[in-house]
Amino acid sequence: MPYTVADSFTKLRSNLEITFDQALTVSTRQNGVRDTVNAGMKVVDDFLTGSYMRSTMISPLKEADVDVFVVLDPHYFHHYNNQNGGPSGLLDYTKRLLLKTYTSTPDISRNGQAVTIRFSDFVVDVVVGFNRTGGGYLIANAVGNFWLETDPKKHVALMTEANKYHKGNLVPLIKMIKSWNKAHGAFFRSFHLEVLAFEAFRNVTISDFPSGLRFFFDKAQALVRGRNLDPAGYGDDIGRYITQSTVEEASRKLQGAFNTAVNAEMYGDRGDPRNAIITWKALMPYHFPAYG
Repeated sequence: MPYTVADSFTKLRSNLEITFDQALTVSTRQNGVRDTVNAGMKVVDDFLTGSYMRSTMISPLKEADVDVFVVLDPHYFHHYNNQNGGPSGLLDYTKRLLLKTYTSTPDISRNGQAVTIRFSDFVVDVVVGFNRTGGGYLIANAVGNFWLETDPKKHVALMTEANKYHKGNLVPLIKMIKSWNKAHGAFFRSFHLEVLAFEAFRNVTISDFPSGLRFFFDKAQALVRGRNLDPAGYGDDIGRYITQSTVEEASRKLQGAFNTAVNAEMYGDRGDPRNAIITWKALMPYHFPAYG
């Protein structure tokens, strides 16, 4: 266990990672899911996406989800567009297909923009969609039953580019923010936090992780009150699930985290690493190491 704030954050970064053996399990399992869909539907393309591909997934794997994106033949779009249940009907069809193979899996359900397969060790979300004229993709969204325009491949490219701009510090900082969120009620959706971080750190230098966390929690209080658009450029508000009735709670949570980060930094500046580490651990109790 560490005695300095710098060593604590080094250990935190390690604690946030899934293990090599877990990564191998993910690889094997997602390939099986992709093979199942390819065998039962006419697939144009399929690929991994989500936080796993953006390198922003945090441990433990058991509480994580891996996204598989399946691009279908246009025939399915014509079959389900404004008929046969629409996008929800397509997700239900995909669910029935997966149930034929994964008969002993604890749970397979339609979940918003995906069919969720809950294995014993982690979750796989199967997202189905189509190539979009002009670029990007249309994905089936059961919430509102419409085709959502987005581009998960562009999300990966943007994260890689932004992380490079920040000299490799943006991705681990986002993981730390997700650790805080998980430990304090998981109020915010994971991708929304990434979009908020994109906005907060645009044209800003990340000097170190303690000040970076404090900066994020400060700036995000105002950002969360506005629209947080899909960084791929398709106009969807990633934060639309936060309504007028819940935005004050969102702001309070960020304000509380900001206050804790300020106090932790204050202890560090005063040469009191013990209380600094204790305070940082209160912010991220699941992953931050104890003092000593």
